[in-house]
Amino acid sequence: MGRAKSGDGTLIAYRRTGGDGPPVIMVGGAFSTAAAQAPLAALLAPRFSVITYDRRGRGGSGDTAPYAVEREVEDIAALLTKVGGSASLCGMSSGAALALEAAATGLPITQLAVYEPPYDAGPAEVTDNAAYTARLDELLSEGRRDEAVELFLSVVGVPADVVAGMRRSAMWRGMTALAHTLAYDNAVVGPGPVPTERLARITARVMVVDGGASPPPVRGAARAVAEALPRGRHRTLTGQVHDVAPHVLAPVLEEYFAAAA
Repeated sequence: MGRAKSGDGTLIAYRRTGGDGPPVIMVGGAFSTAAAQAPLAALLAPRFSVITYDRRGRGGSGDTAPYAVEREVEDIAALLTKVGGSASLCGMSSGAALALEAAATGLPITQLAVYEPPYDAGPAEVTDNAAYTARLDELLSEGRRDEAVELFLSVVGVPADVVAGMRRSAMWRGMTALAHTLAYDNAVVGPGPVPTERLARITARVMVVDGGASPPPVRGAARAVAEALPRGRHRTLTGQVHDVAPHVLAPVLEEYFAAAA
């Protein structure tokens, strides 16, 4: 993996997959690392030069305190420099919110595709988010990483019996190792509703994608994001959920990114 030096000196680990095609930077969501994004990157590699990276605090990347969303935007800026100054972005879940924030700051992003940015839909969710934030911060400050992961999974709707099974699986250790970054994802998404005024600043074209089998609030948020963007469009993938299948998403991304390549 290569290393990009961010604005505060933090080294961000990244991997390039593919040849000399137009660059696409993948921005992962909660618990995601460059390795987790590899299957989707491999499907896009014949057409694009795909950059997957470990967001700060994950995998091979550093984690300089104190955390701020602005530092994660600077991480993307450092990757843009590595690929020639500009690129397309593909953000997944909280990574979608981060990609949108990077575009809103004016970084040289040619176009974006985002999958189910996890904004809340209304005032009730704002109150819920405040309670979640307080509890998450408490658990992480006390080093109760298992409970922090359980809290996150319960909030995103994973049934208790499924969480119990996950605790017994090999993946649990990796999830708890990244538990501290759940606070980063929470900060990226923000306190509640779709940030319409912020999104209105984005001048790049954006495709907002959701899964046809995802819960109505998730799909509603995706539509609201698309409507708030000056050059936004919305697309639904039939039968897909938040954990979208790479082989279903890849052709949609390829068609979209190639149109302006």
